[in-house]
Amino acid sequence: MGLTDTPASNRLHIAIFGKRNSGKSSLINAITGQSAALISDIAGTTTDPVYKAMEVHGIGPCMIIDTAGFDDEGELGRLRVEKTKAVIDKTDIAIIVFSDGDIEAECEWAEILKKRNIPVAAVLNKIDVLKDYYNISGKISSELDVSTIPVSAKSGAGISELINLLISLTPENYEKDSLTASLAREGDSVLLVMPQDIQAPKGRLILPQVQTIRDLLDKKCVVTCVTTGKLEEALKNLKKPPELIITDSQVFSDVYAKKPKESRLTSFSILMAASKGDIHVFADGAETIDALTEESRVLIAEACTHAPLEEDIGRVKIPRILRKRVGEKLHIDMVSGMDFPEDLSCYDLIIHCGGCMFNRRYVLSRIRRAQEQGVPITNYGVALAKLGGILDKVELS
Repeated sequence: MGLTDTPASNRLHIAIFGKRNSGKSSLINAITGQSAALISDIAGTTTDPVYKAMEVHGIGPCMIIDTAGFDDEGELGRLRVEKTKAVIDKTDIAIIVFSDGDIEAECEWAEILKKRNIPVAAVLNKIDVLKDYYNISGKISSELDVSTIPVSAKSGAGISELINLLISLTPENYEKDSLTASLAREGDSVLLVMPQDIQAPKGRLILPQVQTIRDLLDKKCVVTCVTTGKLEEALKNLKKPPELIITDSQVFSDVYAKKPKESRLTSFSILMAASKGDIHVFADGAETIDALTEESRVLIAEACTHAPLEEDIGRVKIPRILRKRVGEKLHIDMVSGMDFPEDLSCYDLIIHCGGCMFNRRYVLSRIRRAQEQGVPITNYGVALAKLGGILDKVELS
């Protein structure tokens, strides 16, 4: 992946909801100006959610999500609707597509979205064939207390107004502007410690490292990159200690032991946690590690779905350190990708990865779910800092 590419996790996620054959896929094609979605006159053509990375003029990099109709029927239909509901957790802006005067189901979904503080754009499609579209539009606006945009995905009428509405609805904080935030300023010397072990893809850097380097270069920082074994040599070669050291979390303790006293320290995982989620919630969650016993149960959640690797940080290293501290009988479950239990009440702690593969809305939805069920949640980097006895000595934000 080139540095100019926008990762899916950093794109504005716009999800399209509506009944079968309401013209959701046609609307996507009209918004993007290209044939991005499969269209058909047959109801239910879109089954599972379809994700399309697009550039929308005036909005920028987006992830457009085409969903199955929420009026789908039968056992397979029920499963499709459940997958459509799961999209809500990732949605930054929702478009509800109306296509006739029966608006009860659409209004119910709109209320669900609004209760989750997700901006909703109400769109009345097919105005080229709806004779009473003006009155229907007024009815929708009255029910939802939002302006309704009448459009024709077929002719393109109203599409520019819809795009302008989406621009106005874009949340200011859907992705934080800077990964390093206030930790680094123009002219700062920043040393990156990046182990190139079995977990690093051959010939490439992992996404958090790439994004951090780009963020620091944009800030006009002086950036030095080294592997763990070259840390001491790099420090000797620098004329003065770096203002900030950013390291891989798994070598936190080693780097802390060797860093200059005046250099501040954080990790790539902590940067991602602060950008994608709530770093203060993660810090509070890490403190509960002290209360774990061999009877406790911990869930480790990883965004990636790669095959387990030797010395994998989530599957091997963190469990080993936890059991060494708490006891070998500590029960640890592991989930990856989209697998995240609805019922978290059996767990005493959740340890989540940095979330670089997820958008911020989705990571926050997992934090919210844990909080609603009274389960502490933390992050790989924060947990490792706690386990290494240096949580109070590293920079969180």
